[in-house]
Amino acid sequence: MYKILIVDDDTAINDLLYEVLTDEGYSVTRAFSGSEALLSLASSKPDLILLDLMLPGIAGEQLIPQIKDIPVIAVSAKADTSNKVDVLLSGACDYITKPFDIQELLARVQVQLRRNSLPVNDSILIYKEISLHTDTHTVTAGDEEVKLTRTEFAILKLLMQNPGKVCSKLGILDRISFDTPDCTEDSLKIHIHNLRRKLKKAAGCDYISSVWGIGFMLGEE
Repeated sequence: MYKILIVDDDTAINDLLYEVLTDEGYSVTRAFSGSEALLSLASSKPDLILLDLMLPGIAGEQLIPQIKDIPVIAVSAKADTSNKVDVLLSGACDYITKPFDIQELLARVQVQLRRNSLPVNDSILIYKEISLHTDTHTVTAGDEEVKLTRTEFAILKLLMQNPGKVCSKLGILDRISFDTPDCTEDSLKIHIHNLRRKLKKAAGCDYISSVWGIGFMLGEE
């Protein structure tokens, strides 16, 4: 049975989430502040956390970087794109705004739990129709092998290691610098463009999204 921690100081929403998730068969623990959430995490590790941002004491934004190896879905009334980007960059795996649709929230919960329970194979990264083999440095999209340059491969590998999360331009350059020291901020745009074109040609989908002024991500913004 999956364990979910709800962190929300709004009693009505906390109660609603508790009732819905319990009815779905999840084991649910509740906290009403950031401090209470940390105490709960010190005694037990849930499989997923639903986290409000505007909490008394320790805010949700401060709490996220302290949570390790547990997927966090931010559930907040803050709807600004810049705020969403900041939260995703800080480590949240998803973001849903209040008021939310229960069925959508349950679907997002299922996606994260399923993703977190997949067996780990360090030599193969998979995202939808894309498969990346780190040992052979080969990539397939759909049924077609995609020929990538060393830099394109390094970029795709990083994005596939962080699906649904925004990777900043400087962060990408820093992470791939060992494999591709010649890549610059200006040339990064060209490499991303070529990578997107090759993947779309092979599988018919544009997998990489641009987040204006920030960077890139694998998946829809």
